[in-house]
Amino acid sequence: MSKARERYSQLQSGRTQFLDTAVECSELTLPYLVKRDENSTGKRQLLQPYQSVGAKAVVTLAAKLMLAILPPQTAFFKLQVRDDKLGQTLDPMMRSELDLSFSKIERLIMDYIAASSDRVVVHQALKHLIVSGNALIFMGKDGLKHYPLNRYVVERDGNGNVIEIVTKELVSRKVLGISPPPTDSPNGEYGDTEDDAEVYTCVKMDESSGSWRWHQEVDDMILDGSQSTAPKNTSPWLVLRFNTVDGEDYGRGRVEEFIGDLRSLDGLSQSLVEGASVASKVVFLVSPSATTKPGTLAKAGNGAIIQGRPEDVGVVQVGKTADFATAANLAAQLEKRILEAFLVMNIRNAERVTAEEVRLTQLELEKSLGGLFSLLTVEFLVPYLNRTLLILQRSNQIPRLPKDVVRPKIVAGINSLGRGQDNEALTTFIATVAQTLGPEALMKYIDPSEAIKRLAAAQGIDVLNLVRTTEQLEQLKQQIVQDKTNQSLVDQAGQLAGTPLMDPSKNPDVAEQASAVLGNLQPPEE
Repeated sequence: MSKARERYSQLQSGRTQFLDTAVECSELTLPYLVKRDENSTGKRQLLQPYQSVGAKAVVTLAAKLMLAILPPQTAFFKLQVRDDKLGQTLDPMMRSELDLSFSKIERLIMDYIAASSDRVVVHQALKHLIVSGNALIFMGKDGLKHYPLNRYVVERDGNGNVIEIVTKELVSRKVLGISPPPTDSPNGEYGDTEDDAEVYTCVKMDESSGSWRWHQEVDDMILDGSQSTAPKNTSPWLVLRFNTVDGEDYGRGRVEEFIGDLRSLDGLSQSLVEGASVASKVVFLVSPSATTKPGTLAKAGNGAIIQGRPEDVGVVQVGKTADFATAANLAAQLEKRILEAFLVMNIRNAERVTAEEVRLTQLELEKSLGGLFSLLTVEFLVPYLNRTLLILQRSNQIPRLPKDVVRPKIVAGINSLGRGQDNEALTTFIATVAQTLGPEALMKYIDPSEAIKRLAAAQGIDVLNLVRTTEQLEQLKQQIVQDKTNQSLVDQAGQLAGTPLMDPSKNPDVAEQASAVLGNLQPPEE
């Protein structure tokens, strides 16, 4: 079995080109984000770009992606009973009670996520996805941990499934409680200094047991207590990609797709800055045969009177105004293209984000970024939800849910978009019929009960015990008719009571007849 350090070195060569591209993309946007050396301590002076358009584009797109996949104050998933189990193992009439219980569990899970630092780590991972196209997240008991591209290597099979992960990080030997490396080891083999140790985490898929296994190594020795396992569907290691290319182990970032425009914009911005600096320099020229003395002119104060001729003194002017205008116009065009590609628009300032705004943001991202939501749903949301459910169930914070009956469903990203589009199409159709043919045609041709059910389905609302059935509507209709009949009899009795003929004191038979009639009346149901 290959040691983790050796395995990391073997897989490192396949990562080189992706890391080089990621570093260049980071230098044009957020220089601190991706570094070439995984052992860098952050003391190295970073090159700063001549423009901030790239940084603004990355930060804005990351914020929109964060709003789309993990919307605030809204659950990105829904617990529901499998439809094939209703009527077999479960009574359909229990659906509403189960939905109420599931809603409580969903709130508990969202409260757990809100109280943790998961959103901070996910937002950081999204920025890495946009810039480098890759990110690795580990879901531990203490929360999420993010690994940038320069600290891990990965290998996938022909179908793009992860089969092996190796991470590398520097940890103090005092924290680990281990001794310094061997004195006869080559310099830098086990770390840059005697105080730090290179910790390798080797994660592999065990096909025989269908589970993930991992351990940590220091100085080619396995750390005590570092071995662990996890089921295949609840792995804590989430390897994320922005764009995928068939046959490649790593992803491609959004910045890489527009790196040409970013390079050009940065070069033009540098030229404009340096040209403006040169153009702003003021230099006076004095003719060699002039009577005006340069020393006298230089020492003269504001408003001073000296001897000389105005034609003897001239000012150096850089005649590059037309060139500056051309460069500025091209830079403006590049900036516009980049901002449009990264969906930078005027963002509404508000304390609360509405559900409609979240949906519109999701729709905008899906139209512009293609199948990104589908990829993030498969590689992040589904395993993130499964792992979170497992952690909360093991800690008894939520009850254990039977997998064969209850199924979690992602309702963020592309899944919510389809539902929103169905709702919009249905409402538009009903409004068009009403405007074109009139309300009479709408009531004649559109079934209200079916329209309500479809609207509820488009919005993900369960209509069980919420919308009245056909039988219940018929009973309600009969009850309304009965109530009107009873009210009519009561009104007639009241009118007759005022006549002398119906006065009980004058006609004793009336009292007995009135009692009999009122006894047959059915009081309306409350």
